[in-house]
Amino acid sequence: MTTTLRPDQPERRGAAGARSRRYTVCVNSRPVGGIELSAAPRFGVMAGRITGLEIHEPDRRRGRATVAALAAEEVLRGWGCDEVQVDLPGDAVPAQRLAESLGYAERNRTMAKTLSAPAPELPADSTVRPMSGAEYEVWNEQQTIGYVESLVARGVPFAQASARAETEHGAILPDGHRTEGTRLLTLVHRGQDVGTLWLRLRDAADAAVPAWVYSVEVAEEYRGQGHGRTLMLLAERECLDAGVADLGLNVFGGNTRALRLYQSLRYATVRQYLFKRLL
Repeated sequence: MTTTLRPDQPERRGAAGARSRRYTVCVNSRPVGGIELSAAPRFGVMAGRITGLEIHEPDRRRGRATVAALAAEEVLRGWGCDEVQVDLPGDAVPAQRLAESLGYAERNRTMAKTLSAPAPELPADSTVRPMSGAEYEVWNEQQTIGYVESLVARGVPFAQASARAETEHGAILPDGHRTEGTRLLTLVHRGQDVGTLWLRLRDAADAAVPAWVYSVEVAEEYRGQGHGRTLMLLAERECLDAGVADLGLNVFGGNTRALRLYQSLRYATVRQYLFKRLL
């Protein structure tokens, strides 16, 4: 039996080579599902995307989705894509297993937790203070350098990465350490500065948009001593004190230590972002 993709709508074209098209998944010309493919420049490469892959119930568990995904990769190769990306709901276990079997790697995932009172207490020998203006300047420079390095590592030219970092940080922190709704805090343990928290609060009335932890950092010499957990408890306490009940964050693939920390604190995966190089 032959599984093929049959176009079921005209191809759509966009700027910078972007394109997309919807296909019907067929087995011997019989429709068994559907799939959407798209491509656009992203992080210095032409990135293809697979979305909306669905196989009708009577044809599931017969390998149709696997063959359809492989056929989709061939289409994306023909479009000049360097890699293919998929993003999956956190509870889509069968889809995650399929992606893993096809060689997809995790780039990052978003996680979230619904908070409940009482607000957590910090260890007795740990205190918190706001980041000063002078500290913010040093911290912001380090954050920007780190972000640029992460973009360059993903193939973005240095000049483009630098411009993007400046634009994004300017949008998120328009007033620096005084940006409304933002908490930039330093964790002090037994008189020593051991880490920082960058937390963005959201409107407590909008439950659909969580607060967001942009950065939790522990100084290298103080890692492995539980300060990362303390900073996350601090983020939860700040949210609850502000009347915000949902907190989200991002964790990059391969950061096993951070992932274990968040899982131990009962953060659940909301969405997983995967990619595969197309050779």
